[in-house]
Amino acid sequence: MNFTKYKIIVFDLDDTLAISKQFLDENMSSLLSELLKIKKVAIISGAGFNQINDQVISKLQFDENIFKNLYLFPTSGGMMYSFNKDWTKVYENILNDEEKMKIKQAFENMYQEIDFLPKITYGEALEDRNTQYTFSALGQKAPIDLKKEWDSDMVKRIKIKECLDKYLPEFEVKIGGTTSIDINKKSIDKGYAIGRIEELLNLKKEEILFIGDAIFQGGNDYSIVKTSVSYIKVDNLEHTKDIIKNIINN
Repeated sequence: MNFTKYKIIVFDLDDTLAISKQFLDENMSSLLSELLKIKKVAIISGAGFNQINDQVISKLQFDENIFKNLYLFPTSGGMMYSFNKDWTKVYENILNDEEKMKIKQAFENMYQEIDFLPKITYGEALEDRNTQYTFSALGQKAPIDLKKEWDSDMVKRIKIKECLDKYLPEFEVKIGGTTSIDINKKSIDKGYAIGRIEELLNLKKEEILFIGDAIFQGGNDYSIVKTSVSYIKVDNLEHTKDIIKNIINN
């Protein structure tokens, strides 16, 4: 694959750059820093800004020049941050009170219908991220080993999504992370974020490459397909690292 034509490399976060809610490992941090010296980079994640800051930014050695090449899209593109002496919010699509009530009621309905939900959770299961609600079946602070075991084939989350789709036809309901479901305003997804990248960074579709693990029907990376930008579906972190090395060496 010829990587020279791409001016920006766009990544998913969990299970693409890092294990779900874990820090970048040392090798990934080093590779990402090297990539930022030669390309613009964007990260689109269902996580909130603080989570991305903890997982990614805190593991990169501070360098104002390379940070200017990094763009963050928390909550599946519901907001955007760029760096200018500090991280600055570029836009934000906040859920209003009525929308939040509809989402919470849909979850109450789902809890009554789904019989395999865990009885014990680690932290809150439903998190309000202002521009997105995120449901984590085992709770926001669940141990990674338990998360990996709970729904490795995604059968459970597919059933949860189908149930929520019934009650939330005017929202985007997407499978993400290891145990999570993300809910956004209609049309606010990673495809929307790609459109904002084109608009705000004055780039063409053919200059954008997306890399993520959840590029499948119902996955929170799948909206990338409709944008017509180039994309690579990765199997694990090592696959991502190999791609970054190829881009750097190309």
